[in-house]
Amino acid sequence: MFDHLSITTTDLDRAQRFYDAVLGTLGIPRVNRRERSVGYGERHGIDGAPCYLSVYLSTDQLVADNRHWCFRAPGRVAVRAFHDAALANGGSDDGPPGIRDVYGPDYYAAFVRDPDGNRIEAVTRRPEEQE
Repeated sequence: MFDHLSITTTDLDRAQRFYDAVLGTLGIPRVNRRERSVGYGERHGIDGAPCYLSVYLSTDQLVADNRHWCFRAPGRVAVRAFHDAALANGGSDDGPPGIRDVYGPDYYAAFVRDPDGNRIEAVTRRPEEQE
């Protein structure tokens, strides 16, 4: 897992609905909501340090590009739930759940775009029989 990262949105309420839904499928909670940001993750992760994602309201037009963020999923069911939640909450498909054997025989992932075009992924490397 990462230490922290920040992304931007043009609509904080829409982003919160989207990230509440998709990160909730991975067990990642919302930990704060402020006037211009919303945060997800752990307030106290490894060694007491936070591990979180911040979504900030931007006044600028956003440009979707090839940046992407990948979140660990506890299993394939969670990857599928992540993908379904994204599509049900304003996201778009950017690669359905499935094996990406170019990365390894058990690399099971789904790729989506959030409502602002940010590319996010959920992945598990657990074999199906371990779920």
